[in-house]
Amino acid sequence: MDFFEHQEAARKRTSLLLFYYALAVAFLVAATYAAVMLVFLWKGDAFGAGQVPLWHPQAFAGAAIGTLSVVFLGSLWRIVELRQGGAAVAQMLGGTPVGATPADPNQQKFRNVVEEMAIASGTPMPDLYVLEDEPAINAFAAGHSVSNAAIGVTRGCISRLNRDELQGVIAHEFSHILNGDMRMNIRLIGVLHGILCLYLIGRILLRVRSGSSRKKGGNPLPLLGLLLIVIGGLGILFGRLIQAAVSRQREFLADASAVQFTRNPAGIAGALKKIGASAYGAKLEASQASAASPLFFGNALAEAWFGSMATHPPLGERIRRIDPAFDGNFPEIQEAGIPRQVSSIAPPPLVMSAAALAQLQGAAAVPAAQLTQRVGETVHVQYATDLLQALPAELRAATADSFSATALMFAL
Repeated sequence: MDFFEHQEAARKRTSLLLFYYALAVAFLVAATYAAVMLVFLWKGDAFGAGQVPLWHPQAFAGAAIGTLSVVFLGSLWRIVELRQGGAAVAQMLGGTPVGATPADPNQQKFRNVVEEMAIASGTPMPDLYVLEDEPAINAFAAGHSVSNAAIGVTRGCISRLNRDELQGVIAHEFSHILNGDMRMNIRLIGVLHGILCLYLIGRILLRVRSGSSRKKGGNPLPLLGLLLIVIGGLGILFGRLIQAAVSRQREFLADASAVQFTRNPAGIAGALKKIGASAYGAKLEASQASAASPLFFGNALAEAWFGSMATHPPLGERIRRIDPAFDGNFPEIQEAGIPRQVSSIAPPPLVMSAAALAQLQGAAAVPAAQLTQRVGETVHVQYATDLLQALPAELRAATADSFSATALMFAL
């Protein structure tokens, strides 16, 4: 199976898993209806003479409307909270913004790679963040759309990976952006929060104390609360299982897309191998890492007791899909050196920038369908690299600031 077949298979499995998510919500409705009928049976006088029918349309409608309302409103609240943009997620994780001209050479390497990927993919430049206190090798993409996306990396990622490996990781994150995984993750997290609200309502009802016995018409709310806790707990379990399965498939898809995008399997494979060799792995210390675990390049949490709960596929399986010859041995990690300047290879900056501008001025409009088909052609990444190297440092710095960029456009 080649990378394109892996991509198509991952998309099909994702669609099936999302269908299971809808079935899980339908299960919640049916289980809540059963809980309501059990409460009526316990109450004894709701239908007269203790007779409770198996099917009661009015009770089912009430249970369905109530359950769906709780799940919908809880999901909506969480989705609105997460739609603030990738910057909000990065700051929640303790990320430090990367400026237009960072003094740290590793941050500059990170910025250069992202700029090249943004130009090659035709997407806006995302906000950049570094998790300075994280020695593990990891990265993430967050945001609701390409217009408010953010890409973050750990300090271990930019200090331990060489340029090719970092490019593979960034291509993986851009694949998440282009495939709409960020938006899908936000929706899945939202639905899971809605199910959690059902569990929380059950806890509230359980605390309501009954002052009288059943024979005296005791309060049925604690019983209903207990049943909702069980239903909500099962819903959360099934929801997390499905969310983890969806996340694993999207990781396979992003790995295959990154190879297609860079045409360099050794880059992303090398990054994954270094995660396996590192004493820190990909595990993060941030307290909010659990909430954002599906967004990361590697498994940011401790290994799950059950593989079905893991948000990422096993490291060895990911590597073998990219490098079938992988023998399971991880190489010794060394600090990645600062990339050497290639000014001796590149043409003089002013000559090259003029040629690049001429190409841009004479370029014809390309339909979106053709652009999609061209993703993965190395000429785009190479063109982006050459174009950025051709720009004088002052002009390149000006493009990163909105005020200076406006002045630059008027000057052109």
